[in-house]
Amino acid sequence: MTRPGQDTPGGEGTAPEQGRLPTSIETDLITVGRRHNGASLAPVVNASSTFALSSVEEGRRMALSSQATAFYSRYGNPTVNDFEEAVADLERAEAARAFGSGMGAIAAAVLGLCSNGDHIVAQKQLYAGTQMLLNSVCPRMGIEVTFVDGTDPGAWAEAVIPGRTMVLLAETPANPRLDLVDLRALGEVKGPMKVVDSTFATPLAQRPLELGCDLVIHSVTKFLGGHNDVTLGVAAGARDLIDWLWGFAVLQGAVASPHEAAAATRGLRTLGVRLRRQSESAARIAAALEEDPRVESVRYPGLPSHPQHDLAVRQMALMGGLVTFDVVGGLEAGSSLVEATRICRLATSLGGPETLVTHPASTTHVSLLPEELAAAGIGAGTIRMSVGLEDPEDLLADLDAALGTPP
Repeated sequence: MTRPGQDTPGGEGTAPEQGRLPTSIETDLITVGRRHNGASLAPVVNASSTFALSSVEEGRRMALSSQATAFYSRYGNPTVNDFEEAVADLERAEAARAFGSGMGAIAAAVLGLCSNGDHIVAQKQLYAGTQMLLNSVCPRMGIEVTFVDGTDPGAWAEAVIPGRTMVLLAETPANPRLDLVDLRALGEVKGPMKVVDSTFATPLAQRPLELGCDLVIHSVTKFLGGHNDVTLGVAAGARDLIDWLWGFAVLQGAVASPHEAAAATRGLRTLGVRLRRQSESAARIAAALEEDPRVESVRYPGLPSHPQHDLAVRQMALMGGLVTFDVVGGLEAGSSLVEATRICRLATSLGGPETLVTHPASTTHVSLLPEELAAAGIGAGTIRMSVGLEDPEDLLADLDAALGTPP
């Protein structure tokens, strides 16, 4: 196997299953990932770590295959493979690989595709875990990283070093300010592989591969799993690219558990109804907060006030369940708010049925330096809200009480 080069095609992607009737993605969410189910409607958990072989030749074949389903679960597992096929179908990709967490998928993409002397271009607006990987691990490996403003479509191509830049790493919508990257413009950059963390959008809202990008990554822990009971990651793209990452992943050992994969496949079944409800509620809450004098500013792609609203309308089928806002009063007011809510829970994750609020500067992005927080647009009063499935009017009443007396 050769290392994927800089001329790796940006995949338009095709669903791996041929000959079936064309269906919408909402129908696909119900039908995908059932190859090893037999007659069972629920995902089947194949918990075995290893499998009996019929012959030495069969063992040799599966030990060398990225598509082994019943050999050794670090290589492949029927339950995990079903989940991988489901995500590949939804992203219109040729293949996918599951990992033990979203950061496992990010690390595999960065360290599996880049070597000593290579160069990465990443945006400044990133999840802090990804930023720490780029800031602390990559330099030790001799991998240079340049950070650009991801909202500037021209910045990506301008930062490319011909012959050295291996990866353009984007995250859209970005955590936590919901900044957007123009995926079509990103996909048109010649040379490097375009890797997109699409966790906040899900395949229901956007499919980066169809816009010329090469690899799409999800923290399945969030919206795809959708019930706060899964820790899982996944990457999807062209078969040769996933085969390369499979080889790295086998050695890395960031293995996806069949129990987690089965729970994630179950979560996919309700993604359509969940994300639509969450998007509708988030839009209602964002609009109300924008009118509240106790709130300095609100970020939500569906609001006309979002600086990239026009791009959001072009690029995203749904605006998502995340709302980010800044409260008047800075750190004291922000801390007071997240500790005072009664329906909204103070927690760091997102995408589940419960509405969660978090204070990024002290939790998800606490590892960043002050100048890095400023570059990411995170202030002392910034709040990220993952809107759940509760009645939005109840959530607004909860926020109203927690915000206290208007100034």
